[in-house]
Amino acid sequence: MTEAGLSSGRRLLTAVDGEVTKALLGLIDQLVPQASEDAPDPGPRRVPRDLRLWLARLRLLEPVPFSHLVADASLLPAESIRFFHLDRGWTDALVEGALGVGTVTTSDRAVLEQVYPVVRDEVDEAERLVRLPGWERGADVPSGPAGPVTGFLLRSRLVSGWPALHVRAYAKDNLLERPVEADDAVDDADGGRLGRLTLLRMERLAPAVLLVLIDGFPQVVHLEEPRAGVQYGIDSLPDGAGGLAASIELRDVRTAQRLVPPVQVKVPFRRGAPGVVHVAELARRIGANGDPAHVLTDGQVDAAELGMELLQFPFRAVFGDRTLSDPQARQVELDAVFRPALGYAQLVARFDAVRADLGPAVLPRGGGGQP
Repeated sequence: MTEAGLSSGRRLLTAVDGEVTKALLGLIDQLVPQASEDAPDPGPRRVPRDLRLWLARLRLLEPVPFSHLVADASLLPAESIRFFHLDRGWTDALVEGALGVGTVTTSDRAVLEQVYPVVRDEVDEAERLVRLPGWERGADVPSGPAGPVTGFLLRSRLVSGWPALHVRAYAKDNLLERPVEADDAVDDADGGRLGRLTLLRMERLAPAVLLVLIDGFPQVVHLEEPRAGVQYGIDSLPDGAGGLAASIELRDVRTAQRLVPPVQVKVPFRRGAPGVVHVAELARRIGANGDPAHVLTDGQVDAAELGMELLQFPFRAVFGDRTLSDPQARQVELDAVFRPALGYAQLVARFDAVRADLGPAVLPRGGGGQP
């Protein structure tokens, strides 16, 4: 090829490269403003937003295998809940390890050590951006230094039965505030007074396993059925003989409020049909109770009144200091809370049993199996 041909080729490549560069810059100009407007972000930072959010999700244990969180199924048995505190030192080491993958030379490591404090502070801030339900474009986003992270693991049919389960955590106990408010009376309006805490992560890891991470130390945690529609039901209360008895606490049908003092009526069931309520007998028992506040003037209970008496608000399980609601309750000893449920010797025996069941094919070379 002649010198003139080479010169012409260079000019062509330069022109093409210039057009490609111009097109890429134009695409960036279109995409970057749109991404910054649509996505929650407190503002320009040293670390790119996507990287900040990825590292924040790593902090919140999203890519961490569940087996690294719960080493054995017996540590989280069925119908149990386990509260915990997330060690910041552990999650910081997790982020450092992820960033360390990109360090090849000594100078790379030195640069990372120099900028890591800035990265850590910005990832701390990004933790609150991962889960922002109801956030709208242009709205304020939480910012500031990160605090302690706590949470719980719940394994229960409650998780699979009610996928839209409500979880609320409060920094103050309603039974210690003045005026005292009962657990079942706390609602969304009390969030500011009781210091409602933000949920950093709430995810079903399995059909019956729920993981929740909380921004701060809660004094009270509420688990509540979804508030959807009108529901009816009865209460199962201890009968004093080690069993349960079905009953309802009567209401004033004019106000839907519980009667004061409380009035309990036992719920009858049809003979030979366990679990089937004898509705006519239940209505008779309500009418025979003798309190005119919950029956019509003729003493009869009609369908509307029966529906009012069976009305049930979403069930709420409250976790907090039991001694505040029940003076007779025994304080839980810390030694009982932190006693290991599974020992190393048990794990070794279990692994050896699994290994024996699989046969010699899985034995390592030199362990007696076939090479």
